Amino acid sequence: MSLDEFFVTGDPLILGSQIAIGLTMIGLLALITYLKRWKWLWNEWFTTVDHKKIGIMYIISGVLMFFRGGVDGLLMKAQTSRPELDFLDAQHYDEIFTTHGVIMILFMAMPMLIGIMNVVVPLQIGARDVAFPKLNALSFWLFFAAAMLFNVSFVIGGSPDAGWTSYFPLAGKEFTPGVGNNYYAIAIQIAGIGTLMSGINFVVTIIKMRAPGMSWMKMPIFVWTSLITSIIIVAAFPIFTVALLYMSMDRLFGTHFFTVASGGDPMLWLNLFWLWGHPEVYIVVLPAFGMFSEVIATFARKNLYGYKSMVFAVAGIAFLSMLVWVHHFYTMGNSAAVNSIFSLTTMMIAIPTGVKIFNWLFTLRKGRIEFSTSMLWALAFIPCFTIGGVTGVMLAMAAADYQYHNTMFLVAHFHYVLIPGVVFAVFAALYYWWPKMFGFKLNEKIGKWHFWLFVIGFNLTFMPMFFVGLDGMSRRLYTYAESTGWGAWLGVSAVGSLIMAAGFAALCYNIYWSFRYAKRDAGNDPWNARTLEWSTASPAPHYNFAVVPKVDRLDDFWHKKKSGKLGLKKSELKPVHMPSNSWTPVFLGVAFGIVGFFLVFEWFTLAIISSVLIIIGLIANSFDYDYGYHIPVEELEEEEREWRGELK
Repeated sequence: MSLDEFFVTGDPLILGSQIAIGLTMIGLLALITYLKRWKWLWNEWFTTVDHKKIGIMYIISGVLMFFRGGVDGLLMKAQTSRPELDFLDAQHYDEIFTTHGVIMILFMAMPMLIGIMNVVVPLQIGARDVAFPKLNALSFWLFFAAAMLFNVSFVIGGSPDAGWTSYFPLAGKEFTPGVGNNYYAIAIQIAGIGTLMSGINFVVTIIKMRAPGMSWMKMPIFVWTSLITSIIIVAAFPIFTVALLYMSMDRLFGTHFFTVASGGDPMLWLNLFWLWGHPEVYIVVLPAFGMFSEVIATFARKNLYGYKSMVFAVAGIAFLSMLVWVHHFYTMGNSAAVNSIFSLTTMMIAIPTGVKIFNWLFTLRKGRIEFSTSMLWALAFIPCFTIGGVTGVMLAMAAADYQYHNTMFLVAHFHYVLIPGVVFAVFAALYYWWPKMFGFKLNEKIGKWHFWLFVIGFNLTFMPMFFVGLDGMSRRLYTYAESTGWGAWLGVSAVGSLIMAAGFAALCYNIYWSFRYAKRDAGNDPWNARTLEWSTASPAPHYNFAVVPKVDRLDDFWHKKKSGKLGLKKSELKPVHMPSNSWTPVFLGVAFGIVGFFLVFEWFTLAIISSVLIIIGLIANSFDYDYGYHIPVEELEEEEREWRGELK
């Protein structure tokens, strides 16, 4: 392979990106060296197994991927803002909408949600960490290695270009012979292994590590949504793992699982992909529902209306999510009976989803609502998500879907589900749980600028897509004639995307401003909240709770706070066992990344040699006899006094 084949050349935008990435990396390495922070980074972050720090690293990665995916979105909007523009050529546009979809769903939404779950779930159930701390760290480093591997594709080798669904035969070697779709197959495979590990970890953590007295119907609703999401991960991700394995074998070794000419079947890919892909929508939406529930109950100053019905609704959504995948190919030759069955199962999901909407509305009814930034995101979510849900019911009708299918109407629906249902939730959760992570609040005034810019920009961006879609505009079109009449709608959409970008910039500025200037006096319970994470210090100590709390009822912290039964006695303190840091997760993450890179370029000898690193990491881990350490009572007492004052 020549150097100009290895590095992507010939595009000024990519050349500028290559220069910017190089200068940024050099500057970052120089800054860390100048500040002498390498040892600190290694000890405090790279080797940590603390669920809170791992969660923060997930969130930071998600914010970076949000920026990368957002830039892709802005480039697409620039290209389609006016008829017959040539800002991007067809190939570059194909690559951008492919990477935009993959990054936003798998490398932005997933790490943001799993990061918040990592920070919050152990605290909400009264645990000191997740069930398998080292496995949790490995999950993050596999995700991070995969994200870096996928993102390097646009400057080395070329990005995947067959869409985020990567349908065959387009994704096969015959039609996309470069290495771009190898990146898709290998990087997502590595990330998926990490996500599957996280799902198993959270299932075990929530089942086995709840505080004494916390029965199933005393768990916070966010814990319920996290548990059910993790069960879906365990059920769905192995399907995608198998599909990506088949894809890798077709592309790297010449097998024919999806090649018609040699007895394979492209529809096999579609079935396997959407057997994972539609549950994946609920993998990202259900934790968001839990986040909104916590925020609405806290800022309405009421217990969540219909708690049990909410739990059953979440379980119903999870069950039905595995039974609707065929609605993604109504138009691909199914019988009327098959289409009718999957139309019904798809519409049925609207029932438990509607239950949840009414639960939130009744929680708000007669509440003493505080319009914090978190609450604004939750309130905006309800009407925006309802638009996504109603258009989803329209798409669920098989006969009508013959018009809607593969148009911008579908793109608008998808974004009206995922942006209010995931992005709004992540923003609400960041403002809500930020004090628990860092000990200070994000600025509320800047937060409201962030809110209004992003929500207005979102609606301006995606509402016009419904109209051009109904007028016949197919998705993935990189150019169109002026005679179509779509120019005005798509121009408004492009302006909306710039306003959304300004909203995201406001969030980044808020984080910067708050780290520099915000008062460090948030206290352990700045929102007068209801659940256990607010019963410990902010930021939460590495051991979470000096004494594991005992739970008597739902929202136990709220009721004990109101009855004056909170407090800690010195006589209750005992040494706390905690896991030690470990270098093997980060080592294995790097090893998987190296092997994956060589497989992408089909350098099999180098891949086999470097796979020895994985074996070394696994062997080293198996001989790790460090069983952790104990925090003495004196240290616990000193740390608890810092935020409680005198102990009883």
